[in-house]
Amino acid sequence: MQMTFQDPFASLNPRMASTKSWPSRSLSTNRNWPPPSAAKRPANFCAASDSTTLLRRYPHEFSGGQCQRIGIARALILHPKLVVADEPVSALDVSVAAQVLRLLRERQQEFRLTYIFISHSLPVVAQVASRIAVMRAGQFVQSGSAERILREPRSPYTRELLAAVPEIPRPAKV
Repeated sequence: MQMTFQDPFASLNPRMASTKSWPSRSLSTNRNWPPPSAAKRPANFCAASDSTTLLRRYPHEFSGGQCQRIGIARALILHPKLVVADEPVSALDVSVAAQVLRLLRERQQEFRLTYIFISHSLPVVAQVASRIAVMRAGQFVQSGSAERILREPRSPYTRELLAAVPEIPRPAKV
């Protein structure tokens, strides 16, 4: 199991280049990855994540999206079966969030991952989830397939969450 954090800047050590923040001890002791391949693994993984330029830089030199991709790469590098993703795109602009969600979906298919994806945005969750559980005040109020939750919201809170999604206004005809 691994985790990605809501605040990617806080999850990186400001005094270390990103190469130093990889789980190197885990990489070198992982039986599936002997030490010679483990040493190359961060660079190989970042290449697949469009993050190779990030390896020698410090956290203050990253954008939010770059920081989030490093956090995702760090979480996925050990090939966990489960990743807890706490609001992984909440602090990102829409285009960067779309890139991060695409990366998560690709890695989900590639590594056959299970995500526990924590978010207040049902449309964001729907992009990566096959099943959704809606919680309010620590209690499950509705759960089921993503399609069913989005098409047939039964809980008043689920309906509130869906109603809160802004719609793009259509331009007025002149």
